[in-house]
Amino acid sequence: MQKADGMMYAPKGKSAVVCEKGDFRFAAVGLDHGHIYGMSNGLTEAGGELVWAYDPDPEKLKKFCETYPGVKAASSEEEALSDESLHMIASAKITSDRGPFGLKVLDHKKHYFCDKAPFTTFDQLDKARAKVAETGLKWAVYYSERLHVESAVYAGQLIKNGAIGKVLQVTNLAPHRLNLPSRPDWFFNREQYGGIICDLGSHQIEQFLYYADAKDAKVVHSQIANFNNPEYPGLEDFGDAVLVADNGATMYFRVDWFTPDGMGAWGDGRTFIMGTEGSIEIRKYIDVARDKQGDHIYLVDQEKEQHIQAAGTVGFPFFGQLIRDCLDGTENAMTQEHAFMTARVSLEAQTQAVRITRKL
Repeated sequence: MQKADGMMYAPKGKSAVVCEKGDFRFAAVGLDHGHIYGMSNGLTEAGGELVWAYDPDPEKLKKFCETYPGVKAASSEEEALSDESLHMIASAKITSDRGPFGLKVLDHKKHYFCDKAPFTTFDQLDKARAKVAETGLKWAVYYSERLHVESAVYAGQLIKNGAIGKVLQVTNLAPHRLNLPSRPDWFFNREQYGGIICDLGSHQIEQFLYYADAKDAKVVHSQIANFNNPEYPGLEDFGDAVLVADNGATMYFRVDWFTPDGMGAWGDGRTFIMGTEGSIEIRKYIDVARDKQGDHIYLVDQEKEQHIQAAGTVGFPFFGQLIRDCLDGTENAMTQEHAFMTARVSLEAQTQAVRITRKL
């Protein structure tokens, strides 16, 4: 698995099959973001059968089909959508297209699994809520920085088991590598990608709501900037925000496109979680200048300090839980309200953000 470019970061885990062959069939439609590979990996490792793939770009479609032998290249979106044997459509379309496409998926009586961010406007979110209520189908979101990072999963289990008491504060630092030559045109169009907080910040907000066991959060303050890319006026290369949850927990997060070329991963993602009885630090993708492998957890409680190497321990249970949720009508992977609440808070932080400037 390559770690230089976050757009193509697609973890592979151990097989953890939760259904019989053919019990859960899905298609990948819309391959604009490389996260579709991580989404497909997770579902197939949990026993999902990838049947169709479609993208209007023949090169993207060819590469995807070569990666997943046996998948059929559809001639159109409609060919995949009309297959009544499918349970789900997975999609990583351009961000602004994910909401409208999801409405179409649910109208075709299929569950929907989209890349983050799921929406770029409040109107898209409102329509998605209404469609889910109308159909009873799931609108799942791939918030990969928690769901597809083993140390983040492990930390969540520690917190649920009371290792650090009640969570009081979360700080999330999420730098990303820009990799300008590899970026498509829509990456620089604010209307299409939604803004840096709507996009990258949605990961951080989801983690906060989850770790703090919060049902809602308010945006205290947020900022955005284009510090160093004036030739791309639609790009935001920096964003940060302060949040407070309904239970009083607080958060600060920073997202940016300033990972230097000397970094051995696409970003030195770190999460700091302070509890009433201890603290956790997660070093997700690398331990700078010490270990190229990621998934490090540093846990301090009332008795001792611990370093935990989480790689290869807990796996990625979200995908199997999602498959079973779709088949059984349960809500164990992620509640619908949590997915939509994350999107709502992300949109609020983006739209309320103060634009700052600095000449470098």
